[in-house]
Amino acid sequence: MATFISVPLKKSSEVDLVKPLSKFVTSAYPAGEEQSEYLRAVEELNKLRKSALGRPLDKHESSLEILLRYYDQLCSVEPKFPFPELCLTFTWKDAFDKGSLFGGSVKLALASLGYEKTCVLFNVGALASQIASEQNLDNDEGLKAAAKFYQLASGAFAHIKDTVLSALNREPTMDISPETVGTLSQIMLSQAQEVFVLKATADKMKDAVIAKLANQAADFYGDAFKQCQYKENLPKEVLPVLAAKHCMMQATAELHQSALANQKKRFGEEIARLQHATELVKTVASRYDEYVNVKDLSDKISRALTAAKKDNDFIYHDRVPEVKDLEHIGKATLVKATAIQVPLSQKFTDLFEKMVPMEVQQSLSMASSRRNEMVNRLVGSLREATNLCNGVLASLNLPAALEDLSGDSVPGSILEKSRAVIQQGGLQSIEQLIKELPELLQRNREILDESLKMLDDEETTDNELRAKFSQRWNRTPSGDLYKPLRAEGGNFRSVLDKAVQADQVVRDRYNSHCEMIALLCKPENELCSAIPSANPAKTLQGSEVVNVLKAQLAQLDEIKRDREVLEGEIKSVTFDMTAKFLTALAQDGAINEEALSTTELDARYGTHTQRVQQNLRAQEDLLAQVQTSHQEFAALKQSNAEANDREEMLKKLASAHDSYIEISSNLKEGTKFYNDLTEILLKFQNKCSDIVFARKTERDELLKELQQSIAREPSAPSFSVPAYQSNTSEPAAGGPTPAPRTVFPLQPQAKAQPPARPPPPSFTPQAASSNITPSPAPASQAPPSLPASSNPPPMAPPTAPSQAQGPPYPTYQGYPGYYQMPMAYNPYAYGYNMPYVHYQGAGQAGYPGAPPAQQPYPYPQQPPQQQPFYPQQ
Repeated sequence: MATFISVPLKKSSEVDLVKPLSKFVTSAYPAGEEQSEYLRAVEELNKLRKSALGRPLDKHESSLEILLRYYDQLCSVEPKFPFPELCLTFTWKDAFDKGSLFGGSVKLALASLGYEKTCVLFNVGALASQIASEQNLDNDEGLKAAAKFYQLASGAFAHIKDTVLSALNREPTMDISPETVGTLSQIMLSQAQEVFVLKATADKMKDAVIAKLANQAADFYGDAFKQCQYKENLPKEVLPVLAAKHCMMQATAELHQSALANQKKRFGEEIARLQHATELVKTVASRYDEYVNVKDLSDKISRALTAAKKDNDFIYHDRVPEVKDLEHIGKATLVKATAIQVPLSQKFTDLFEKMVPMEVQQSLSMASSRRNEMVNRLVGSLREATNLCNGVLASLNLPAALEDLSGDSVPGSILEKSRAVIQQGGLQSIEQLIKELPELLQRNREILDESLKMLDDEETTDNELRAKFSQRWNRTPSGDLYKPLRAEGGNFRSVLDKAVQADQVVRDRYNSHCEMIALLCKPENELCSAIPSANPAKTLQGSEVVNVLKAQLAQLDEIKRDREVLEGEIKSVTFDMTAKFLTALAQDGAINEEALSTTELDARYGTHTQRVQQNLRAQEDLLAQVQTSHQEFAALKQSNAEANDREEMLKKLASAHDSYIEISSNLKEGTKFYNDLTEILLKFQNKCSDIVFARKTERDELLKELQQSIAREPSAPSFSVPAYQSNTSEPAAGGPTPAPRTVFPLQPQAKAQPPARPPPPSFTPQAASSNITPSPAPASQAPPSLPASSNPPPMAPPTAPSQAQGPPYPTYQGYPGYYQMPMAYNPYAYGYNMPYVHYQGAGQAGYPGAPPAQQPYPYPQQPPQQQPFYPQQ
């Protein structure tokens, strides 16, 4: 009863985790201590995988600990990295497939971390079963350890059964299919129950308890046997072992229940149960003796039955009932599949403990976007108000009209604006920025086009192979897989198109103000001469309306300064939502990012929003007052054609300054936008390149598998051999059976026999050592026939398989009358049907010498003349 089933480990191909994970870390986290820590953790994770999967594992608990740590780390790291985007491909071989001559073992490559977790958990169960089978069941510690590891193995396989289809999203290999792992889980649970039967027996527990435990183990083994009957991928010895264990556990239950019957003075029941147990162990001994050892149990039952019969025959004379009339034995379960709850390892420490999960990272990204939207909205409304104020003042020629009361000099505000334009680079800086924009745009378009072209080329190849292999090409279509990437690429294309339109708006605005901006860039004397002169308006100097306007303009400047301070405060507000998102994820299992972010933004920017609204209302009221005061000022001011021309020129210069500032700012933002977009597009290109490379690797693996499966397929359809083709005589004793081949019907009456070949040359031993000269034979002489016993005609075996397994064409056997040439006659002759003849020296028998009839040749011989094999002409 010490035969236990263990599961072989799956084997994995080497995978480099460092490159893709490090690329994500460097792109997602800024350079610093945090990034360095994560990069070191990536190296440790790669080493851990090599320790767990890259070398043979001992059947020891320390090896299992490494597997458990790696599985725990995979579960921990799964939510923290975007593995679907990284396209890491994991390749695993079928644990039960031994391979074939042409194709090798069955394996599956998937870009799925769930697949890696499933296969690692399978190895956890397999190694646990191997460790359990190595335990010493003669002591209590060994029994406890075996039961623990069998229950762990059962739990691992049961967990795979429940999760494998959702983890892979495709058909798995046979070893991890739900049916197979479900059967393995039941087998491990049965063996754990059997270990408890052994422990109860060793602990000398009551017979009633042992009987119930053994009966439950028999039921477990029976269920496992039923599940295993149609699993062709499992080793062939599993089924007989399960059948034997079912009978042995049932016999054990009957043995201990018979002892209970003896205690209750039911001697007939005792004998009936022992007889039933005897029949069970006899069945095991006759059918499954090569798989299990039942001798000890059989002897124990035999001794008990002999003693019971003796006592009953001489003393009790109790009636022996039929087995069907016996009371059913109860059942007691002491085993349960271990629940798979992370962490499985008691020594597990997360290498990426400080890294937040991807769901939190995505929520943080969305919260950051919401913050940026709010900041842009508030700052945008402030800047829009500033532009509106500058536009209104420029249309009123303020403050230049108040400074230009002399009528013949350049107003101070215009000179200040001129110096500001010159200080910022003038026309040359704007023209340089405008010249760079098309180059930046073209670079971004080329990156985007190249990225989408990679997807197009791979999708075209995938469609061609899908059309070629039809249903065999069972991987996810590239068109479906690339939908998110194509949508992202479409968004980038739309962004670029809008950027082109914005560039054109800026360019048109520059063209409309180019002349005035160029005038502002000239020296003061040239600027003064370019501005028309007008009659002085000295009578307005010191008037009340001028003083009111100046005071109002000063208030507007104060509002602008407050606005700049407010804009700086809005931009400087920072907050971290990580803790709140982690708390929400831990409590609810999900993150309501919108609600949490909106609440936090209202709390952080509520005061700033109110101050922005107050600032805008104050400017609106003040501009209305300025317009009223300006009307009074214009009514008092003497107006003529020269004054109007001068005022119009000053307005244009003020407007040109404001346009220059805005155009310069727009061009700088456009340049930054294109440069930032380049980095984003390069990441998009890397993402496309990675997934295309992963798809290419997956395509190559699938092509290899298809080629292997095609090589394993039969080369010809099944057909039945006609009866008349199997009437030929049996091959000679000792010779191998020829491979079955296509045989054409014989029609000897259709055409005449071809002329006979001359017989082989005869020579003497002396001729064998000198020049060999064949002796001519008369043309009418028929060649002698070979002994029938030494050279039978080749034929298909009587029980030839219905499927052609030999060469697709008949092996040429020679037409009737054909004779083999001696080796010496044609040393270059080659044929599979030529018998080996060793060299005969002088003084030996003549060459060639026929072998004795009782020692046939070890190779198929030529057919006799009277039974031609090849169709006749």
